[in-house]
Amino acid sequence: MTLNSILNFLDGGLLQPSVWGYIGWTLLLTHITIISVTVYLHRCQAHRALDLHPVVSHFFRLWLWLTTGMRTKEWTAIHRKHHAKCETEGDPHSPVVLGIDTVLWRGAELYQKEADNAETLERYGKGTPDDWMERYIYARSKNWGISLLFVLDILFFGVAGIAVWAIQMVWIPFFAAGVINGLGHWWGYRSYECDDAATNISPIGILIGGEELHNNHHAFASSAKLSSKWYEFDIGWMYICLLEMFCLAKVKKLPPELAINRGKIALDTDTVIAMVGNRLQVMSHYCQDVLKRVHRDEVGKADAVVREDLHRSLPLLIREESLMDGSSKERLESVLDSNQTLTTVYTFKQKLQEIMRRSAVTHEHLLEAVQEWCHQAEATGIKALEEFAQAIRGYSMGCGPTPA
Repeated sequence: MTLNSILNFLDGGLLQPSVWGYIGWTLLLTHITIISVTVYLHRCQAHRALDLHPVVSHFFRLWLWLTTGMRTKEWTAIHRKHHAKCETEGDPHSPVVLGIDTVLWRGAELYQKEADNAETLERYGKGTPDDWMERYIYARSKNWGISLLFVLDILFFGVAGIAVWAIQMVWIPFFAAGVINGLGHWWGYRSYECDDAATNISPIGILIGGEELHNNHHAFASSAKLSSKWYEFDIGWMYICLLEMFCLAKVKKLPPELAINRGKIALDTDTVIAMVGNRLQVMSHYCQDVLKRVHRDEVGKADAVVREDLHRSLPLLIREESLMDGSSKERLESVLDSNQTLTTVYTFKQKLQEIMRRSAVTHEHLLEAVQEWCHQAEATGIKALEEFAQAIRGYSMGCGPTPA
C-alpha cells in the first residue's frame, strides 16, 4: 500500500464521502439509533405495545450496544419507574422535581445514576431479554460496543469518522435523556390534561422518532402510536406500520376509540363505559367545545379593563389543577371570582372529572351520576354546556384495536 493510498484512506475511509455525504451518513446513523430507542426500547420493551420479530429485536439490541452502550433492562426499568413515580421524588428525571437545567444538560448522568440502582432494575426491569448474548456480551462489555463503533467509523469515514462517532455518542444522551425527559415535561402544548406535566414538543415527530409527542404518550402510555390529532405525525409509527406490513411486527395496543353515534339519544351503560375508558378524550372535547367557546364569548363581552387578564386565563381554566402552583391557583381564583359564567363551566369540568375518576363504583351508579350531571348542565342556560351535555348521549365505545 502506497503512502498516497494510506493518506486517501485516512482522508475518507472506505466510503470516501463528500461533505454532504458525511452529513447524510451521520444523520442516517443517528436516525437509526433514535428509531431503535423509540420502537424497540420504548414501545416494544418498556410498554409492550407491540411485538417485534426476533431478528428485528436483535438488530436493535446490537445497534444500541454499538451506538449507546445501553442495556435493554436498564433503559426499560428506568422508563417504567419514570411512569410509576412521574413528577415525584422517586422520578429518575423529572424537571418538575430536579429543575429543567439539570435534566436537559445532565440527563445522561441521571440515567447512569438510576442504572446503577439494583432495586430499580429488579423491580421494573422484568420481562426484558436475558439470553446468552445479553448476559455475556451486552451486559458485561457495554464499552466494547462503543469502542468497536469508533473503529468502524474510522474504517468507513477515515479521520472524519472520529467526528461522526462523537456525534453518535452525544445524540441519545442529549435528545432522549435531555430533550425528551426535560423539555418534554417543561415546554410545549398539551392535547390531553393528564395528571403529569408531559408536553408535546412538536406536532411533527421526526427528529426524535415521534417522541416529540410526549404528552400523547403519557396520556396513553401503552399505545404503539404516539400521534392522535390529524395534524400530528409520528415517524416511529410509520416504521412500525412498515414492519407490520412485512410481518416483522405485530401491534398489540392503541389508544381507545371514542365513537359518537348521532342517532343515540339516551344515556346508557355503553355511554358510561365509553366516557370512563376515554376520559382524557372526553375532557379534551369539553375544553374545546365548552371552556374555549365560553371563554371566547366572555372575553368578547368584557370591557378593556378586565379583558387582558381574562384573555390570559384560558390556560389556567384548561390546566390540570394538581399541576398548578400557588400563584397560578390564585390567578385562577381571581378570574373565577369576577366571572360567574366561567365559574360555572369550570365547576362542571371538575365535577365531570371527578365522576370519571371513580373506580370503585358500579356502572349503574356512574350512569346515575352522569345523568344528574347532564340534567344540571342543561339547566344552566349556558348554550355550549347544554350542547355538550346533549352530545354526551351519543358517546359509545368504538370497534378499534385493543385499548391502551
